[in-house]
Amino acid sequence: MTNRPETPILDGIKKIDDVRNLPRDQIRALADEVRAEMIDSVSVTGGHLGAGLGVVELSVALHHVFNTPDDKIIWDVGHQAYPHKILTGRRDKMRTLRKEGGISGFTKRGESEFDPFGAGHSSTSISAGLGMAVAADLKHEKRNIIAVIGDGAMSAGMAYEAMNNAGAMDARLIVVLNDNDMSIAPPTGAMSAYLARLVSGKAYRSIREIAKGLTDRLPKFVSEKARKTEEYARGFWTGGTLFEELGFYYIGPIDGHNLDHLLPILDNVRDAETGPILIHVVTQKGKGYGPAENAADKYHGVSKFNVITGAQSKPVSNTPSYTSVFAEGLIQEAELDERIVAVNAAMPSGTGLDKFAKQFGDRCFDVGIAEQHAVTFAAGMATEGLSPFCAIYSTFLQRGYDQVVHDVAIQNLPVRFAIDRAGFVGADGPTHAGAYDTAYLGAIPNMVLMAPGDEAELKHMVRTAAEFDEHPIAFRFPRGEGVGVDMPKRGEFLEIGKGRVVREGNSVALLSFGGRLSETIAAAEILSTFGISATVADARFAKPLDVDLVERLAREHEVLITIEEGSIGGFGSFVLNHLASNGLLDGGLKCRPMFIPDAYFDHAAQDKMYAHAGLDRNAIAATAMRAIGNEKAANQVMSGLIDG
Repeated sequence: MTNRPETPILDGIKKIDDVRNLPRDQIRALADEVRAEMIDSVSVTGGHLGAGLGVVELSVALHHVFNTPDDKIIWDVGHQAYPHKILTGRRDKMRTLRKEGGISGFTKRGESEFDPFGAGHSSTSISAGLGMAVAADLKHEKRNIIAVIGDGAMSAGMAYEAMNNAGAMDARLIVVLNDNDMSIAPPTGAMSAYLARLVSGKAYRSIREIAKGLTDRLPKFVSEKARKTEEYARGFWTGGTLFEELGFYYIGPIDGHNLDHLLPILDNVRDAETGPILIHVVTQKGKGYGPAENAADKYHGVSKFNVITGAQSKPVSNTPSYTSVFAEGLIQEAELDERIVAVNAAMPSGTGLDKFAKQFGDRCFDVGIAEQHAVTFAAGMATEGLSPFCAIYSTFLQRGYDQVVHDVAIQNLPVRFAIDRAGFVGADGPTHAGAYDTAYLGAIPNMVLMAPGDEAELKHMVRTAAEFDEHPIAFRFPRGEGVGVDMPKRGEFLEIGKGRVVREGNSVALLSFGGRLSETIAAAEILSTFGISATVADARFAKPLDVDLVERLAREHEVLITIEEGSIGGFGSFVLNHLASNGLLDGGLKCRPMFIPDAYFDHAAQDKMYAHAGLDRNAIAATAMRAIGNEKAANQVMSGLIDG
């Protein structure tokens, strides 16, 4: 679509004061224009669509009522914040969203003063907001802190830990629960809105405080019963007893798209002097855009799309994605072994387990945004003889690390960890990059750690994990499509701790662990154009390490280079430790580990990120050339004069 939507009111918003000063009879029109602008911009860039569409009215209302950025709004999860970005000086950059050099798809402190806390993962807003509220108190500053938590983020235990703490501290904190898919309690029209305005108003709060003062003078058992009676009576009408028990003053549920209801309640809350408050706002994911309303799962995250038809322009490929290969391999193994069960943490389609669930609905479990629980839940099933596959993105498995150590590895339970999104992930940037799992899992006793060099190897590893019952086992694989190798009908069981040689040479050894194998093979081709003979090996295992393969490569080559899509402390460190411990570096072997550098890399296309990190074919070849002393050839390759 080439014609931009007409947005006369939004065009007049040059600074945040323009939103605050806008007459209330124009707020509805502004929200409609923000929605149209967001749909149009995301159709060009791709990104998260559904959740942002659901909070358009809320975003406009918050910036109209509160004194941002002095009052602070924390968006949880950050992909809800597209309307917020449009309103806070980034409208002209929205068509650079998630592109190299453009703005982030999440909130980011370095991007704007209106983003007080970065949020790529979920369920952090209440904890962060409480910290900000306490800091404001200690500095004797009066400001509102608003944590907007939603899109499933209230399913994580961290949110309740923070609420429990906030309620006990009586901190000045406003939590807006954006209930867009949990349906904790549906709004019930005008009566619900009337009750919410009533209990948020000054008159009701004043009467409540007077009543509390009177009951405080009564005997304790009487005053406690009076307090409970008031809370449960209000909870009966509003559904907020749980939050009241956690120490929050509950308001809601209210229709988050009805500005006539939303604005006066926010006015009341802004002016309230009470402690922590929770406003329960019910919204519709994808609101205002038919295709997104009708298929919220498919429009959670989108590629570029046609605004009129909703059709997404996804590139056609004959090569399967790693995620789909994992899912199909797991289904195949589950057909043969009824002990196999699958667990994910609110990412059924992202991990491919939606396909598994269609065939084995009673053996597939989505536990919500609760990675810690997912790991221990899987451990519990393993104690009873089941074969659990715990499918979690690398970046999210970090949140369950203590459980991997204590509940799985110490007890040596055969939980299978399928770790998607290993390495760089492209447009989602550093918050979602899977850089650390090889290092943090490799440090754990009893852990077997694999990584496929291509999609066929992934299928082998799914079967290997399914049949291996001696220890916990993990396999990591990248985002995106495979490299186009022939696929086996069924995976083979791999000998634990054994790699493979895919190309023989005699001068340089290139030892790859994981998804950089195809680039490593291409690097060997570049080296051959300079008369340099390179062996290429696929390690397959980081733990246990194939020490026979490593020692052979060290003995028979002048240079040994390890390549991986992970941080320092991972596969290369295991190789170097073995070589050093066994005196294999004493004879002049030149060893060069290549890994993701000690830095965060901003969002860009995956291949660009690997090039920036020095992990593409040219960088691998140049590293080998420099190791053998051919600096001129290395510079030629890196300057693009020679390209594989």
